[in-house]
Amino acid sequence: MTTQSEKSAAFRALHERPGAFIIPNPWDAGTAKLLASLGFEALATTSLGLANSLGRVDGTNTVSRNEVLENCRVIAEATALPVNADLENCYADEPRAAAEMIRLAAGAGVVGGSIEDATGNPDRPIYDFALAVERVQAAVEVARSLPVPFLLTARAENLLHGRLDLDDTIRRLQAFENAGADVLYAPGVRDLATIRTVVAAVTRPVNVVMSAADPAITASQLAEAGVKRISVGGALSRLALAAFLRGAREMKDNGGVTWVRDTVPSRELNAIFKPGP
Repeated sequence: MTTQSEKSAAFRALHERPGAFIIPNPWDAGTAKLLASLGFEALATTSLGLANSLGRVDGTNTVSRNEVLENCRVIAEATALPVNADLENCYADEPRAAAEMIRLAAGAGVVGGSIEDATGNPDRPIYDFALAVERVQAAVEVARSLPVPFLLTARAENLLHGRLDLDDTIRRLQAFENAGADVLYAPGVRDLATIRTVVAAVTRPVNVVMSAADPAITASQLAEAGVKRISVGGALSRLALAAFLRGAREMKDNGGVTWVRDTVPSRELNAIFKPGP
């Protein structure tokens, strides 16, 4: 059995080796096992994927902290791979209260996780600069105090919330780096030129989420641009639901089930899901 310390070391090594790696986003134990069977080296939870599986809108007002932590535990226990957690705004505004989510996530078995500067409040979607930095500082302090090393990702959310100010986004990422964040992340960057600008502005590893970027960009192009980690957020969940809806609409509209031809054979799933030795 792979220990949490071994997962932590493996996760850090992925960020230190040359090139980029893809960290796909499962939303339950089954999807985690499927991704592990394909040879991926790490996994990341997805708040959107979890919300989709619960039939809710994504957000801290609809999915509880305990539900997020339980999802972390389920996915961390499903495979031997290191898991990074999408912790949104860590379910608190005050820095020390937010940082406690890092401790709880580590207790659930993940070896990395994110804190973001989005408030969850549509009237004031982004934390003021000083508070955002204080929140990262507090999260770094907790991450450094844990018995198993925890890789902290700091997210600048401007671009996802209508604040198309790249200079401010970079300013925040730089401040988060100075505060001690291990990985930096600005969801919403779309083109390679912008991605290169972000990567060049910091010295820590950068995560790019392809659910918000130009889907024509390849992993090799991102690696050439200096990106270290490539995720897809809730995109795989939305892809699965798109296939589900296509099949359901075919049944509803004309009584057809031709989609059965595209299903995964049960024997293949059984081989992946069977208990280990």
